[in-house]
Amino acid sequence: MKVKKGWLVATFLVGALVLAGCGNSKANSGSSSKLASSYNYVYTLDPDNLDYTVSSRASNSDIYSNFEDGLLERNPEGQLKGALAKSWSVSKDGKTYTYHLRKGVKWVDSEGNDYADVKAQDFVTGLKHAVAAKSETLYVVQDSIKGLDDYVSGKTKDFSKVGIKATGKYTVQYTLNQPETYWNSKLTYGVMFPVNAKFLAQKGKDFGKAQADGILYNGPFVLSNFTSKSVIEFKKNSSYWDTKDVHLKTVKLTYNDGSNPDGLYKSFKSGDYTAARVYPSSAGYKDVVKQSKNNIIWSDQDASVYNFTFNLNRRAYSATSKKTSKAKANTKKAIWNRDFRLAVQFAFNKTNYAAQINGKSGANKALRNEMTPPSFVTIDGKDYGSQVETDLSKNDSDAFGSVNLADAQDGTYKPAKAKEYLAKALKTLKSEGVTGTIHLDLPVDEKSTTNLNEAKSFKNSVEKTLGKKNVTIDLQMLNEDKFNAATYAATTGAASDFDISNASGWSPDYDDPSSYLEIYNPESGSMLQTIGLDASSTTKIASDTAAVKAVGLDQYAKLLSKAEAITTDTNARYKAFAKAEAWLLNSGIQIPVYSLGGSPSVTKVVPYTKPYAQSGLGAQRYKYVKVQKKAVTISQNKKAKAAWTSKREKIAKAADNN
Repeated sequence: MKVKKGWLVATFLVGALVLAGCGNSKANSGSSSKLASSYNYVYTLDPDNLDYTVSSRASNSDIYSNFEDGLLERNPEGQLKGALAKSWSVSKDGKTYTYHLRKGVKWVDSEGNDYADVKAQDFVTGLKHAVAAKSETLYVVQDSIKGLDDYVSGKTKDFSKVGIKATGKYTVQYTLNQPETYWNSKLTYGVMFPVNAKFLAQKGKDFGKAQADGILYNGPFVLSNFTSKSVIEFKKNSSYWDTKDVHLKTVKLTYNDGSNPDGLYKSFKSGDYTAARVYPSSAGYKDVVKQSKNNIIWSDQDASVYNFTFNLNRRAYSATSKKTSKAKANTKKAIWNRDFRLAVQFAFNKTNYAAQINGKSGANKALRNEMTPPSFVTIDGKDYGSQVETDLSKNDSDAFGSVNLADAQDGTYKPAKAKEYLAKALKTLKSEGVTGTIHLDLPVDEKSTTNLNEAKSFKNSVEKTLGKKNVTIDLQMLNEDKFNAATYAATTGAASDFDISNASGWSPDYDDPSSYLEIYNPESGSMLQTIGLDASSTTKIASDTAAVKAVGLDQYAKLLSKAEAITTDTNARYKAFAKAEAWLLNSGIQIPVYSLGGSPSVTKVVPYTKPYAQSGLGAQRYKYVKVQKKAVTISQNKKAKAAWTSKREKIAKAADNN
């Protein structure tokens, strides 16, 4: 499968909605007289595309996910419930899914005027448009829906041969290539959303343009205002089919460049913001403790992962300290050396790194040591992560014999091991003609205080452990646009301008480990640009092929293929993916660091009232969210979490009994 959710903003400014958690109980319901009707906070990057069937970037999906519904959605307890679909059925062979739509659901324009009813044919139009527009998110379903890959590749030009049919005015049916136990979890992703054909034809190339009239709306909110690097505003969709679960009348997000983290709390106290991420490492945190000690809420870790990635085939050198071609060649040889990559990983103190935003007391709370969260799925009743640990230890007992991959602790910082592996790497590199200091360029957003402090921490940790005369981290100070162009916004491996980067992050598209692991598949991976490569299935680049063979990514592709071939036995499938993940971690190509969540904020968002979604687009939706007029207290949050956890356990038990 071709998996990509896209880049996650590499600051925690968005964390104040994450901390709202999820759920719906007496402990968190609140009376209407105590609730506010608006949510106000910040955003850090302008949306540039509202075509929900095409764009994979979180800076876009965090916005447009509030404007559209798909067939299913996540509720506050994390259950998949009918959205545009009121019911559905699955064939005995697990390959055909039939969805019956709600009748009378309206498409509305940016002014809130009714445009048309949502019908089954709109889903056919949406998928066909996604192909025509070269969607970044087709990987989610391209290998799943029968005939879709042939249509995308041009083997057939007849879309009627693709396994999606409007079998009635309000019935849509999908035929899959093979059973997928997690298929329904893909339906919360934009590529599976409907598009009205008449409106699409009217807008032409302007469909999805980042402005209010660029799309039609069938979801809980309508975009009322967007001014670049200024403000994004939503208003409640009065024609929405489920208005009872939309408790906010307006949402206002104000642009923030990250240069003044302490300003968030000040704006919260003045009443301008509904919530505020707070920073224990900042000078202003003492005021937070003094004024809001009982309101500092630490959020739960989510399913995202932020990591460092090595550029395996760097070709862009606009942001570099290297003066000669030999210096560039030396760095590439070092990056191709596994012992060198592991030396850097073992030298990296992730706890100190995370302390730059969470302070020493909270430094471990968000740490992650795997791509796939340890408890994302289970194998024979045990967390997936325990199998990864076993397989990783088998791969190399010297490097990872006693590794602990659990969340909320640093499982790979081993200074003595770092020096051992550096010595092995330098010996090999010397035989290849590499001498002198290895320089690694690390881009930094010069205006982002947190990004700069994290980069300095990484530099200090690596250079102190490995010796600056051996390895030097060269911080490349860039303005926001150049930083994004070199990292976040780079669409090809050739455009990725770094040796090592901390700008990449990931959140799963659906409930299967492949949603994490396929992103680095050398044949089709949708995040290959973050390691300096492009998919070999679409682009044949000799230097990419050499890099893939040098680090062994072709072996990784074979492991993924074996796992993907297992379609009905979930335990066997997850074991196979655990083996692939162990290979990835053993390679040191990327270094998992932390997740979203595990961070402190103050908020008026009623605890556990937002959708709970490990995958798809639910987590940043404002449907279900309630805002109270006073700041949430620690005790209120604790009580709400206990009630939510209990309800989740009852739901899981009921599901097991069915």
